[in-house]
Order: sequence, then structure tokens, then C-alpha cells
Amino acid sequence: MKNKTLEQLGKNIQNLRKQNGFSQEEFAEKIGIATNTLSSIERGFSFMTINTLDRISETLNVQPQELFYIADVTDELKMYEYIVGKLEIIKNNKYNLNLLYKIVKSLFGWPSPLGRGRHRGGEPS
Repeated sequence: MKNKTLEQLGKNIQNLRKQNGFSQEEFAEKIGIATNTLSSIERGFSFMTINTLDRISETLNVQPQELFYIADVTDELKMYEYIVGKLEIIKNNKYNLNLLYKIVKSLFGWPSPLGRGRHRGGEPS
């Protein structure tokens, strides 16, 4: 039977694994567990040992507590710190970095359709 905490933990691991460009097979091998064990963890059907939790967080470059993240971030400073932390994760992943760049660029309209100087967000074009 699924536990909601395990289910969210599994989803978080799966999302981070994909963001880091690992297939299930690659990631399972990297952290030293069987692919079917990782699949069971990601689907929320089983937990892992502390050692596996440590290897997962180390491989994904996150603190172990981040894997248990459930609530929405509402505080502005926490949102900023969360975003900066995720930028550290993707800085070496060319695909995700390029994707984020395109999203941010479209969000802020860079380069400015208004010409030179500052615009909407106060950033230079």
C-alpha cells in the first residue's frame, strides 16, 4: 500500500533524476541499487536505506531533506534560495540550462522589443 510521504518522496527523486538527465538504469547503477528497486522507490511503494538516501542526495546534488519537500514555497527569500539552489544543479546540464534560459528570456522579453535600455523587469536588454 502506498504512503503519501513515500509517494511524494518518490516523485521528487524521479523529477530530480530526470532533471539531471539520468535514465532509471543509469541512476540505479550510479547509486548501487537494482533498477526495479529504484522504480519501486519512485512509485512510492518502498523506502530505502539511509545509505541509499545519502547516495541519492549526493548524486542529485541536493540535501537529503530536499527530497522530502512537500509544501509550496511561499516566502520570497525561500523562493529565491530554492531557485538559486536549482540553478546550481542544472549549471552543468546543457539541455536543462538552455531550456531554462529560453523560459526566462521569454518571460522577461530579452532582448527588449522596446529597443536599448531598461524595460519591464528593470534589466538591460
